[in-house]
Amino acid sequence: MNLLSGTVLVTGATGGIGQAIARALRPRGAEMILTGRRSDVLQTLAGELGARGIVCDLSRRDELDRLVSEVGPVDVLIANAGTPAGGLLTELSQPEIDHALETNLRAPIALARALAPAMVARGRGHLVFVSSLQGKAAVPNTSVYSATKFGLRGFALALRQDLRPSGVGVSVVLPGFISHAGMFAVAQTRLPPGIGTRRPEDVAAAVMAAIERNRAEIEVAPIPLRLGSAIASVAPGLSAAVSRRLGSERIAARIVAGQRNAAATTPNDNE
Repeated sequence: MNLLSGTVLVTGATGGIGQAIARALRPRGAEMILTGRRSDVLQTLAGELGARGIVCDLSRRDELDRLVSEVGPVDVLIANAGTPAGGLLTELSQPEIDHALETNLRAPIALARALAPAMVARGRGHLVFVSSLQGKAAVPNTSVYSATKFGLRGFALALRQDLRPSGVGVSVVLPGFISHAGMFAVAQTRLPPGIGTRRPEDVAAAVMAAIERNRAEIEVAPIPLRLGSAIASVAPGLSAAVSRRLGSERIAARIVAGQRNAAATTPNDNE
């Protein structure tokens, strides 16, 4: 069975990256269930794609439980929803930290826990988790956000090993800076020369490839950023020192400020 022609649940569908993923699914014949917090955007997108839309705030456990009860068995979960959590730990309130942990880490784990048993029983299915390059390389002003993305990546890679004998695939997708949509685009921050971006459609293509080829991990970023994240994985101290010399603290502060300004006016469920 082609999994992408089955029932696919996409979270964070009202963000720009989620919309790109949903549009990439349509020509593959998927029966889509789209979720997000913004009802107007969700219903417009669902109508455009002939999908089912369910408004849901994944930071609320009662709404997550309702979503699970409404969707029933699915062939593919694309856990894309995420929220920014930038800023120094000492500046974040505990409710802000809890919101990030619930949305970015607990919700994907809970959805996988709820949906995987039926996949295992059928002997087929796929779980995709949209993490971030910040799940491999930590940067300043993102301790809580990095915690959620490191955690999500680790969860996905370990779960892949656990589910391998059952025929259920698990993948993690790691976007870098994404233009025109997502948390970086919302911040409207200019990057230094030489640090490139990718498009929402590139993330969508990576998600499709992860499912179709059962890839463990796909990074969506230019080569320099991918190399930087690889170095950070093996030499975090050296990587941090080099990044500071290149202005990482200043860039991170600008991104966080931009995200907070945007969050004051627009709900954010776009990874």
